[in-house]
Amino acid sequence: MFCNTNILKALKNALKRFKMLKRDSQYKINLLIIRDDFSEEVTMGQLFLNGEKMCDTLELPWKDNQKNISCIPEGEYKVRLRVARESATRDYLHLLIKDVPNRKWVLVHRGNTKSDSRGCVLVGFASKQGFVKNSTFAMDLLMKEIINLGGENINLIIKNR
Repeated sequence: MFCNTNILKALKNALKRFKMLKRDSQYKINLLIIRDDFSEEVTMGQLFLNGEKMCDTLELPWKDNQKNISCIPEGEYKVRLRVARESATRDYLHLLIKDVPNRKWVLVHRGNTKSDSRGCVLVGFASKQGFVKNSTFAMDLLMKEIINLGGENINLIIKNR
Protein backbone atom coordinates (compact mmCIF):
# COMPACT_ATOMS: atom_id res chain seq x y z
CA MET A 1 0.00 0.00 0.00
CA PHE A 2 1.27 3.47 -0.89
CA CYS A 3 1.53 5.86 2.05
CA ASN A 4 2.69 9.44 2.00
CA THR A 5 2.97 11.12 5.40
CA ASN A 6 3.15 14.55 3.75
CA ILE A 7 -0.30 14.01 2.25
CA LEU A 8 -1.67 12.95 5.64
CA LYS A 9 -0.19 16.03 7.34
CA ALA A 10 -1.58 18.29 4.63
CA LEU A 11 -5.03 16.73 5.03
CA LYS A 12 -4.98 17.19 8.80
CA ASN A 13 -3.91 20.81 8.43
CA ALA A 14 -6.57 21.44 5.79
CA LEU A 15 -9.23 20.01 8.09
CA LYS A 16 -8.08 22.26 10.95
CA ARG A 17 -8.22 25.31 8.67
CA PHE A 18 -11.62 24.25 7.38
CA LYS A 19 -13.05 24.04 10.90
CA MET A 20 -11.83 27.57 11.61
CA LEU A 21 -13.50 29.01 8.52
CA LYS A 22 -17.11 30.07 8.46
CA ARG A 23 -19.06 27.16 7.05
CA ASP A 24 -20.84 27.82 3.79
CA SER A 25 -23.84 25.65 2.97
CA GLN A 26 -23.75 26.49 -0.76
CA TYR A 27 -21.43 23.55 -1.44
CA LYS A 28 -22.96 20.27 -2.48
CA ILE A 29 -20.85 17.16 -2.66
CA ASN A 30 -22.31 14.29 -4.64
CA LEU A 31 -20.79 10.84 -4.39
CA LEU A 32 -21.97 8.03 -6.64
CA ILE A 33 -20.98 4.40 -6.34
CA ILE A 34 -21.80 2.25 -9.33
CA ARG A 35 -21.47 -1.41 -8.45
CA ASP A 36 -20.69 -3.35 -11.59
CA ASP A 37 -19.00 -6.62 -10.63
CA PHE A 38 -20.69 -9.08 -8.28
CA SER A 39 -19.58 -12.42 -6.90
CA GLU A 40 -20.32 -14.57 -3.90
CA GLU A 41 -17.19 -13.11 -2.28
CA VAL A 42 -17.20 -9.38 -3.10
CA THR A 43 -18.94 -6.48 -4.82
CA MET A 44 -16.72 -4.25 -6.95
CA GLY A 45 -17.54 -0.79 -8.24
CA GLN A 46 -16.44 2.72 -9.03
CA LEU A 47 -16.79 5.89 -6.96
CA PHE A 48 -17.51 9.24 -8.61
CA LEU A 49 -17.26 12.69 -7.00
CA ASN A 50 -19.47 15.31 -8.64
CA GLY A 51 -19.46 13.27 -11.85
CA GLU A 52 -15.71 12.58 -12.01
CA LYS A 53 -14.34 9.11 -11.37
CA MET A 54 -12.21 9.14 -8.23
CA CYS A 55 -11.40 5.53 -7.51
CA ASP A 56 -12.55 1.92 -7.39
CA THR A 57 -14.54 0.37 -4.56
CA LEU A 58 -14.65 -3.01 -2.89
CA GLU A 59 -17.52 -4.16 -0.69
CA LEU A 60 -18.79 -7.40 0.71
CA PRO A 61 -21.39 -9.31 -1.34
CA TRP A 62 -25.10 -8.69 -0.92
CA LYS A 63 -26.43 -10.80 1.95
CA ASP A 64 -29.71 -9.05 2.76
CA ASN A 65 -27.99 -6.12 4.51
CA GLN A 66 -26.81 -8.30 7.38
CA LYS A 67 -24.47 -6.50 9.75
CA ASN A 68 -20.74 -7.16 9.18
CA ILE A 69 -21.24 -9.62 6.28
CA SER A 70 -23.16 -7.68 3.62
CA CYS A 71 -22.84 -4.55 1.56
CA ILE A 72 -25.55 -1.97 2.21
CA PRO A 73 -28.68 -1.59 0.06
CA GLU A 74 -28.77 0.51 -3.08
CA GLY A 75 -30.13 3.93 -2.29
CA GLU A 76 -29.39 7.47 -1.27
CA TYR A 77 -27.59 8.33 1.95
CA LYS A 78 -26.25 11.35 3.76
CA VAL A 79 -22.54 11.15 4.57
CA ARG A 80 -20.29 13.10 6.88
CA LEU A 81 -16.58 13.43 7.52
CA ARG A 82 -15.45 11.45 10.54
CA VAL A 83 -12.19 12.43 12.21
CA ALA A 84 -9.78 9.97 13.80
CA ARG A 85 -10.60 10.95 17.38
CA GLU A 86 -14.20 9.74 16.82
CA SER A 87 -13.01 6.24 15.97
CA ALA A 88 -11.44 3.48 18.00
CA THR A 89 -10.18 1.74 14.85
CA ARG A 90 -9.44 4.44 12.22
CA ASP A 91 -6.60 6.88 12.88
CA TYR A 92 -7.30 8.98 9.79
CA LEU A 93 -10.06 11.05 8.26
CA HIS A 94 -12.78 8.90 6.67
CA LEU A 95 -16.50 8.97 5.87
CA LEU A 96 -19.52 7.82 7.85
CA ILE A 97 -22.59 6.75 5.85
CA LYS A 98 -25.63 7.81 7.86
CA ASP A 99 -29.06 6.24 8.30
CA VAL A 100 -28.36 2.88 6.71
CA PRO A 101 -31.42 0.73 7.56
CA ASN A 102 -30.74 -1.60 10.50
CA ARG A 103 -27.03 -0.74 10.49
CA LYS A 104 -24.65 1.57 12.34
CA TRP A 105 -21.08 2.65 11.72
CA VAL A 106 -20.95 1.96 7.99
CA LEU A 107 -17.83 3.72 6.75
CA VAL A 108 -15.91 4.53 3.60
CA HIS A 109 -12.30 3.77 4.52
CA ARG A 110 -8.98 2.25 3.56
CA GLY A 111 -8.53 -1.43 2.84
CA ASN A 112 -7.46 -3.82 0.12
CA THR A 113 -9.47 -7.04 0.50
CA LYS A 114 -12.80 -8.23 1.84
CA SER A 115 -11.13 -9.07 5.16
CA ASP A 116 -10.61 -5.30 5.64
CA SER A 117 -14.36 -4.65 5.41
CA ARG A 118 -17.07 -5.50 7.89
CA GLY A 119 -19.84 -4.13 5.72
CA CYS A 120 -18.03 -0.91 4.81
CA VAL A 121 -16.92 0.52 1.47
CA LEU A 122 -13.20 0.26 0.72
CA VAL A 123 -11.55 2.57 -1.80
CA GLY A 124 -8.49 2.01 -3.97
CA PHE A 125 -7.09 1.98 -7.48
CA ALA A 126 -6.32 -0.67 -10.09
CA SER A 127 -8.90 -3.08 -8.84
CA LYS A 128 -9.24 -6.70 -9.76
CA GLN A 129 -11.79 -9.17 -8.48
CA GLY A 130 -11.50 -9.15 -4.70
CA PHE A 131 -8.70 -6.59 -4.40
CA VAL A 132 -8.03 -2.84 -4.65
CA LYS A 133 -4.51 -1.35 -4.58
CA ASN A 134 -3.22 1.95 -3.20
CA SER A 135 -6.09 2.35 -0.79
CA THR A 136 -4.34 4.90 1.41
CA PHE A 137 -3.58 7.10 -1.57
CA ALA A 138 -7.17 6.80 -2.87
CA MET A 139 -8.61 7.68 0.55
CA ASP A 140 -6.26 10.65 0.97
CA LEU A 141 -7.14 11.96 -2.48
CA LEU A 142 -10.87 11.56 -1.86
CA MET A 143 -10.65 13.36 1.50
CA LYS A 144 -8.60 16.19 -0.03
CA GLU A 145 -11.17 16.74 -2.76
CA ILE A 146 -14.10 16.63 -0.30
CA ILE A 147 -12.39 19.14 2.00
CA ASN A 148 -11.66 21.41 -0.97
CA LEU A 149 -15.39 21.38 -1.74
CA GLY A 150 -16.28 22.44 1.79
CA GLY A 151 -16.58 19.08 3.55
CA GLU A 152 -20.32 19.36 4.23
CA ASN A 153 -23.60 18.48 2.57
CA ILE A 154 -22.29 15.17 1.27
CA ASN A 155 -24.80 12.99 -0.53
CA LEU A 156 -24.14 9.39 -1.62
CA ILE A 157 -26.09 7.40 -4.18
CA ILE A 158 -25.36 3.69 -4.58
CA LYS A 159 -26.57 1.94 -7.74
CA ASN A 160 -26.13 -1.58 -9.03
CA ARG A 161 -25.46 -1.97 -12.73
